[in-house]
Amino acid sequence: MSALTGILYAALVAYLGGWYTGYWTGNFSLLLFVLTLFTLAYWLAERFHFQPARARAAQALLEADAQRRQSLAAQGISRVDGDVESARQQILQQPWWLDWTAGLFPVILAVFVLRSFLFEPFKIPSGSMVPTLLVGDLILVNKFHYGVRLPVINKKIISNNEVKRGDVMVFRWPVDTSIDFIKRVAAVPGDEVAYLNQKLYVNGKPTEVQPQGDFYDESSMTYRPRFLEKLGEKQHQMLVNPQAQPVFQPNRPDGPFPYQDQCKYTIEGVRCTVPAGYYYMIGDNRDNSGDSRFWGFVPDENIVGRAFFVWMNFGNLKRIGPFN
Repeated sequence: MSALTGILYAALVAYLGGWYTGYWTGNFSLLLFVLTLFTLAYWLAERFHFQPARARAAQALLEADAQRRQSLAAQGISRVDGDVESARQQILQQPWWLDWTAGLFPVILAVFVLRSFLFEPFKIPSGSMVPTLLVGDLILVNKFHYGVRLPVINKKIISNNEVKRGDVMVFRWPVDTSIDFIKRVAAVPGDEVAYLNQKLYVNGKPTEVQPQGDFYDESSMTYRPRFLEKLGEKQHQMLVNPQAQPVFQPNRPDGPFPYQDQCKYTIEGVRCTVPAGYYYMIGDNRDNSGDSRFWGFVPDENIVGRAFFVWMNFGNLKRIGPFN
């Protein structure tokens, strides 16, 4: 078993090394699921086989020592050298390969349940959600807000809250579902949404915006006009670049996106009707965001959860807290 465990750990190191160096794309949810199953198997083996076997061996040692002492006492020898307690403790001790498998099962199980069904941490990698979320923000995502989903396959089994306009959502990118994206929900199924001349319209009405002065974008070292926008029932900040070129055609590497015929692209921008079971996502940094304007709608089965809290930013501790 120690050799088998060594092989499994070598395979894990090789997988993580290839993932880290970019030889292949890893799937942390699948990895955590597999680790949970393997450590569970070791835990069950330890609980019902290896631990009882060690206990029997330790008990046999004590019984043999007692018999030896009894035999010597019968010969009139009362003082016997040797203490079997240390040997007994060695017999009862877990070998390393069980300590690093069965011993880790409760921890891995807790992480698996927490990450799969409750909260999952993410790191903001780009500036598409500036100024709401900055590069380097470490955020928490509520996994059960929109319903309970099975891990790995992401199949919803229990419904919860409906997706609302203005929610900040983490989802699997429709172009490559191994990559997670974070954007704001601009429109829900049945809505008509348009982004024309750098203005957002939902069901024929422009969103309410209030100028908030300029925002200094550290990533581009430029000032951008900042606005307070009301989308649905929520207000949030967003940026517009007056010099940016309008969106007048989709840009999806794998060809037309599903229901692309529900969108019309013109020199002014794009207008779409959101199909059932899909959502239209947009970044708060409107002119520096690859979103539904370029690669289409997000299906419900791609939803990961609702982002709601910055739990750490090592470069700016004032960032910690909830956000809209």
